[in-house]
Amino acid sequence: MGTSPLSIDVYVAPMRPYTSPDQLGEGEVATWAPSSSTLISGPTEGILIDALLTFENADQIAAWAKSFGKKITGVYITHGHSDHWLGLARLLEHFPEARGYAASEVVGRAAWEAEFNKATKYWTSRFPGELPETPVLPKVLNSDEILVDGQVVNLIHVGQGDVEGSTIFHVPSADAVVCGDVVYNNVHMMMYEADEAKRGAWIASIDVVAALNAKIVVAGHKSVGAADLPENLAASQRYLRDFTTLAKKDGTVRDLVHGMLELHGERDQPHTLWISARAEVARRA
Repeated sequence: MGTSPLSIDVYVAPMRPYTSPDQLGEGEVATWAPSSSTLISGPTEGILIDALLTFENADQIAAWAKSFGKKITGVYITHGHSDHWLGLARLLEHFPEARGYAASEVVGRAAWEAEFNKATKYWTSRFPGELPETPVLPKVLNSDEILVDGQVVNLIHVGQGDVEGSTIFHVPSADAVVCGDVVYNNVHMMMYEADEAKRGAWIASIDVVAALNAKIVVAGHKSVGAADLPENLAASQRYLRDFTTLAKKDGTVRDLVHGMLELHGERDQPHTLWISARAEVARRA
């Protein structure tokens, strides 16, 4: 086993506009959330966590990762939402000796999303010309233990995040955990698929992260420059609870959005809040 602790470095793709088919609310602007890719590295080797979405994302992650001078041995995906893995095809062109990997539940969701996009053009219509025609799915991991320069990185199956079947990566030697979309950092949280019961399960998943007592907590969606602090665990839980409290008032989409903005208006990416509010109100029907 290696003796040098692993290092954690985080790349953040900034918030950006995209082509949204939604009927937008008053003052709503269609932007995609700022998103992170994390390099976990030792003296000679490194792995990347999440490949993000577009060609530009992948090219920028690759240029950034190469600047550390480490051999990239794999790209690991936290969950099956396409904005965390569709960049894999392009990213692996930059690192031909690496492969993409994920837990079986993550690969299952990713495969479903690939077929869904083929049928509906959900992603390609939103990011025309920016995505691979033939996506590369991650391969199923046969172990929850990954070695980087002899040091262990543990994959943990937490279950519910902003989608079911979410995983996190714990790095004991760095006192760090890379959380994908189980944790958000100064960005409005996506609840398109998370009803009240799933939000409760999501809060429990964050408790699993908190029990690791990591000093570094990397969120899948985070503001550029935001510190990777454990305080984002309680902040994410508070956001989920506040959303449920306001949703129970049975107001309009606008009421729910503006109620949350009063409590959490400092967060980036209000478009996500509008999407979550529309989904929540639609679930009442």
